[in-house]
Amino acid sequence: MQRASLAWLVHLYTAGSAVLGAYALLAVFAGDFRRAWLLLAITIVIDSTDGWLARSFNVKAVLPYFDGRRLDDIVDYLCWVFIPALLLVRAGILPAWAAVAPILASCYGFAQVAAKTDDDFFLGFPSYWSIVGFFLYEFAVPQSIAVPVILALSVLVFVPLRYPYPTRTRAFRSLTLALALPWSALGLALILALPNRPAWAPLLYYYPLYYTVLTIVLWFRRRATPACVRSV
Repeated sequence: MQRASLAWLVHLYTAGSAVLGAYALLAVFAGDFRRAWLLLAITIVIDSTDGWLARSFNVKAVLPYFDGRRLDDIVDYLCWVFIPALLLVRAGILPAWAAVAPILASCYGFAQVAAKTDDDFFLGFPSYWSIVGFFLYEFAVPQSIAVPVILALSVLVFVPLRYPYPTRTRAFRSLTLALALPWSALGLALILALPNRPAWAPLLYYYPLYYTVLTIVLWFRRRATPACVRSV
């Protein structure tokens, strides 16, 4: 009974993001973008830790009749895709028609059976729209730039390139996590500072640059590795 209770608490922890997402959506339509980004940031923290909790408490074995992965996908689509897209429209960064691209592309991305590879990579650009959206919002990127960026990334959802899963891809994982922690704190500080933009805000770019380089390095490494070795 205790194990089942703990497993349900983990699922409740995941589902809590949906509640936070609902409040973020209310904040969006109230024009309180600072609160919306703060609530979305908390959902990112939950999404980054609920998988570890599920594995730690062996949730899948304890509650085999409840699909935690499906719950996670529902919540992630709401908080990583739908709400950020609407926020960008309400903030004037995207026209409504452009927000359709990530919303539809991510429907495809989430529905793919092979959305994640067996060796813990995302296949196709992951639905990082909360993060992309915050960059566009934080740096007041004009529509003339924001629209092409969103459309290009939406197209990349359909291109089967492999993107590292920051908390699970084994290659350089220690470095990836070590760089992610201060970057997360930096992002939170910038959200709390809204609507002001501190002079050190461009430091936020260091992690996306690292992630891009990591993706390219691992792509070249895989191409240089014989297929018979990769399959072992």
